[in-house]
Amino acid sequence: MECKIKNDVGTIYITEDVMLKVVGYAALECYGIVAMASKRAKDGLVQWLGRENLSKGVQLKLVDDMIDVDLFIIVEYGISIAEVCKAISEQVRYKLESMTGVKVRRVNISVEGVRV
Repeated sequence: MECKIKNDVGTIYITEDVMLKVVGYAALECYGIVAMASKRAKDGLVQWLGRENLSKGVQLKLVDDMIDVDLFIIVEYGISIAEVCKAISEQVRYKLESMTGVKVRRVNISVEGVRV
């Protein structure tokens, strides 16, 4: 999936990899998130991802010229999961829309674990 933005000067192409990294870094800026997680579809195991593999904890889907974002995260123990997810959702939506110009329809967050 590639984002295409047309303006007076020409056309801007933004690759999916760039959008995945924007979402990953925006999520990690939020308080209470420890890491991104990646589910291995084969056996359902959760892998913790470092900053170099942020895009594996994010999935993007194009729906009616808008994007649905799916995040898989690990949160810190003792923090309100609902508040962390609300902050992540707002931050990801703001960063992706302001940096790429793409409208975000929905941000879905799956909490895959809690770190003590």
